Formats: sequence, C-alpha cells, structure tokens
Amino acid sequence: MGDFNLTVILDAIRRSSGGLSRVELAQIVGLSPQTISNISRRLLDQHLIVEAGKEGSGPGKPRTILRLNPSGMYAIGVHLDPAVTTFAVLDLVGAVVQHSRIKTPGGNDPSAVISTIATEIEQLVLDSGVDTAKIAGVGIAAPGPIDLDNGTIVEPPLMPGWGRVELRNALKQATGYSVLVDKDVTSAAVAETWAGGPSGAGSFVFMYMGTGIGCGIVLNDEVIRGTSGNAGEIGHIVVDPDGPACDCGQRGCVKSSAIPQVLVAEAEAAGILEGTRPDDSGAEVQKSFSRLWDLADEGDARALAIIDKSVVLVARAVSVVTNTLDVERVVFGGPFWTRMSQRFLEQVPALLEANSAARLIHPIEVVGTGVGEDVGAVGAACLVLEHMLAPRAQRLLLES
Repeated sequence: MGDFNLTVILDAIRRSSGGLSRVELAQIVGLSPQTISNISRRLLDQHLIVEAGKEGSGPGKPRTILRLNPSGMYAIGVHLDPAVTTFAVLDLVGAVVQHSRIKTPGGNDPSAVISTIATEIEQLVLDSGVDTAKIAGVGIAAPGPIDLDNGTIVEPPLMPGWGRVELRNALKQATGYSVLVDKDVTSAAVAETWAGGPSGAGSFVFMYMGTGIGCGIVLNDEVIRGTSGNAGEIGHIVVDPDGPACDCGQRGCVKSSAIPQVLVAEAEAAGILEGTRPDDSGAEVQKSFSRLWDLADEGDARALAIIDKSVVLVARAVSVVTNTLDVERVVFGGPFWTRMSQRFLEQVPALLEANSAARLIHPIEVVGTGVGEDVGAVGAACLVLEHMLAPRAQRLLLES
C-alpha cells in the first residue's frame, strides 16, 4: 500500500505543470497530511522530487512547492522500425537528454540488429553523460504483433527473419539493463500522456503513421493495451470496398489500400516512380514514399491524387475507431508524420466530423503529436517511467 501511495503522489506531482504543495496533494489524492509528509520525505531522500521554493498569498504560512527532479531518474528508449531505429535518453520529466537515429540494418539476422542496437545504446549513454546508476531501464517500441508477456515480437511486416524473436531477453543480455517491450503505437500513446502536454490528456487515439498504420488508445488517461498487448491493430478495417484484395480475404482494408508500401506501388504502376520499385526493405519504402510526397509538393497531379485518396481512406478508418471509442481527440504522429501533417490536418477534421456519430454532442479535435518526431523512442523510454512510477493496481496485490 505504501508503494502504491508513493506512486499516486508522484503521479499527481507529475501531472501538475507548476508543482504542488503538501496541502494541495492531500486535497487531490485524499491521503492524510501525515501520510503525505512521510511519503514526500521518502521521495526527497530518493531524489525523485525537489522542494522548489515557496508560494502563498494572504494570511498563513507560505507553502513549499514540490516538483519532479529531472535528474532523479533516467530511461532509455529505442524505436525499432523497419526503416529507421531511433534512440533517446529521457529524464524524469520526459525531456530528451540525448537522441540518435540510424538506418535499421538490413538482412534477415535479428541477432545482428540487436547487437547494433546494444552498441548504439552504449554510445548514447556515454554521449549523454548520464550516471548509469540512475538509468531505470530500456524500453523498446517495436512493430506488432507482440507477445507482451514474453517480450517477443512476432512476424512484424517488412522484417523478414523476425518470425518470433525474444527481443526483451536478448537485449537485456546484450546491455545489462532491465528491458521492457511494447507495440510502437502503444508506446507513442504512452509518450503523449507523459510528454505531449494538453494533447495527451483525457481520451484520445494516437494514429501512428509509419511504415505501417495503427492506433494507440487512451481512455480517461489510461493507456489501453488489450488482452495480449495488441490493441490498436486497424489494418483490416475496410476503407475502400472496391480496393485491392487483402491477405485476410477482404477488399480495401487499410493494410491493402493506405499504407506507404501500397501507395508507392500504386505510384509506380502509374509511372510516377518509375525505376524506384521498393524491395522488402523498410528503408526503401521510406525513401520511395518520401519521393512521392516530393512530387505531390511539386504539384504533380497524379501524386496529389494518390496522396489525397490516402487521406480520405485513413480518415475513414479513424472515424470507425473514434465512433467505437467515443474519444475527444485524434493525435497523429510517427516517423512519417512530419511530411504528411499539412494535408492531413487540412482535410481530416471535416472528414471526421461528417462521419461522427456524436457530432451534435461534442467535437473531435484533430492535432499533431506534442512530443515531436521521435515520439516512438520517447514513448519507449516513457514505458520504463510508467512501469516504475505510475500507479498500477498490481502494486496492491499481496504475494503469498
């Protein structure tokens, strides 16, 4: 119970931008002043919070404000994408201390990729100057599907040879750090709740725009993972009944109609990207997709038609999700988002409103991520902070 109460207080302080006094904490979390005082002392002794001056007006003693200590704890995040692998070191308030990015190694040997990741983590920590004793662990955001209990990724798209890889155990052995593995879309949603600001509050879906398209789900400030950790797989939502056949047997699924690999193939069939046919490499898909957007930005009508059609198809998928979950906000982000943001933010809000079942009751806000381009890696690091510091019902369970 003591550990749970500690995380409740820490979480309340984290969610307050200006910090809280002990009196305010007692009012918010409902614990006695003595309990608040005792736990605050523990957190101060552990250097997880600091006393940040006094505030007060009118009669009475000024109140001491408690805030998170940014240097009290750190976490490492790794976003493994078929095209690019991104790394970040975060402090306790979710600020990026150091980050790097490498092209994801090709080939069909997961062990070689894991070795490269471990080497990059070592260099990242060295460059950051962070005391390794203060690093709580490493979080990995990986393409789904995943086996959350075993830290295993299972046949991710565009990553041949990764049939069933025990990523958590392999990276723990390679780095010596505690390791957590979660889906990239879920990690991005976690990042938004920890470091996204106003866009990460309440109930929202995080639309992850990368080599694949998926969504992270947050309801009433709680990240929803599902039974096996694979919530948010929207690849088989039908968005174009007359579209291409999907491997699931339907036509016009998101997976077969709207992901970057499909758009690149469509552009090539139209002669727009002649000679740039991607192979199974995520990096090649990213390169060709970027070229398609270059052409659209240059005014190529055929490229624009492909891009604008994809916006409509993605919006249809998003409307299915928002109607199902009744959320207040859609947050877009991911490794391809920066390039896509202008056209999506111009077109998606009206498309969602037209299809919203609750449009006469509440609007649906559409925004870009408040975290930035490295949202996957930031989210992976936030997984560690969430695991260590966020209130969880499991902390109340007693071991027999």
